[in-house]
Amino acid sequence: MKFASVSLLALGALLPGLGSAQLSGKVGPSTTAAAKAAKKTCKITDCGAKAGAAGDIGAALQSAWNACKTGGEILIPEGEWGLGTWQTLSGGSGVSINLEGTIYRTGTAGGHMIIVQKSTDVEFYSGNSKGAMQGYGYEFHKQGTSVYGPRLLRLVSVTDFSVHDIALVDSPAFHFVMDTVTNGEVYNMIVRGGNRGGLDGFNLMAAKNVHVHDVAVTNKDECVTVKNKSSNVLIENVFCNWSGGCAIGSLGVDTAISDIHYRNVYTSNSNQMMMIKNNGGDGVFQNAKFENFIGHGNAYSLKIDAAWSGQSKASGDGVEYKNLTFSNWKGTAANGASRGPVVALCAAAVPCENIDVSGINIWTEAGSSIVDKCNNAFGKGHCLRTGSGTYTSTATTKTVTGYSAATMPGLVTAGLGLTKSIDIPAIPTTFYPGAAPLSALAGST
Repeated sequence: MKFASVSLLALGALLPGLGSAQLSGKVGPSTTAAAKAAKKTCKITDCGAKAGAAGDIGAALQSAWNACKTGGEILIPEGEWGLGTWQTLSGGSGVSINLEGTIYRTGTAGGHMIIVQKSTDVEFYSGNSKGAMQGYGYEFHKQGTSVYGPRLLRLVSVTDFSVHDIALVDSPAFHFVMDTVTNGEVYNMIVRGGNRGGLDGFNLMAAKNVHVHDVAVTNKDECVTVKNKSSNVLIENVFCNWSGGCAIGSLGVDTAISDIHYRNVYTSNSNQMMMIKNNGGDGVFQNAKFENFIGHGNAYSLKIDAAWSGQSKASGDGVEYKNLTFSNWKGTAANGASRGPVVALCAAAVPCENIDVSGINIWTEAGSSIVDKCNNAFGKGHCLRTGSGTYTSTATTKTVTGYSAATMPGLVTAGLGLTKSIDIPAIPTTFYPGAAPLSALAGST
């Protein structure tokens, strides 16, 4: 059973292909969950929790946290546990939460069901790989298109942490937000959300030196997305299985993102394989690699949109995008003539610079040609140009080679329920064709 991470930088020096220079140091807790549990174990049942999906373990969870937050493990045993009062777990050091059962939402307040904040050396995991949070989001969503409820899980100002082996299901809003976090590892997780925007999977905000790997997302919004003030983030072995797809942004004023590496990303029946988006604003997103992407049935493949209509226009001429490389992209787009594999719509006042899309080989599932679109995008490949200035261009291609790619098992073929409950799935053991997960499921060892 894996409870703490070794340095990926050190492993990368020994095993080619494992780890990345995008990470700046060790990730994960500084002590193992086993060591924490050996020091002290605080069971929620000893703090007043009563089993049952209709109950409320909120007070017991807070009590167990307070008893163990300076060193120990909170145990939420196998079984069904209701949560009706949201809890903010703050000020922990050397603490783990072992969720071996299922937490069911019973309250209706907004906010977040569980927040872990201002803590260090933290592990939130499921020792049997069966732990889950069931948000019953459909109870909100069936009331109307603008009706949402609480988010499931948020980490705020947490360092040296891991979250793993947990299923997050049917959140009334976002599933998992990492906000101002450092030295983290997130892995062996699955998100199953409803078929609507606003139900994001994994969001990283102001994340520094974080490794996300071996995760699967079904929803219709963000899959695994990096937002402003993030740097040194490695995201790999990702299965966007009927989703919105991965993204950078949306970005606005004072953007500062760098050293981001996505690799081994499989995207099926999603809005895009990758979108980089802003509307006005300023600052820079730079030095990023997007490699080994496979897509089938997606609306967009790569879309860079400097006037994204999904956000209000921010002050400023636009965010600068530079030094971005897209390599070994394969597969098919739903309709490559109406939405080509490369759509790079950069701002005239702030053109994109040194963008390499020459490694994108995507064909179309409808029709017999693809049409790429580029505005003010400079670099290499498809309709990008060299030099400087402003321009608008389209490029039609009738033959693409080298686009054939494997398909994943377990594809979701229709959006999941907005009017009925979503089943809690098992955590997958594969997330990208031919790539073994970096860590075995905790419950398998």
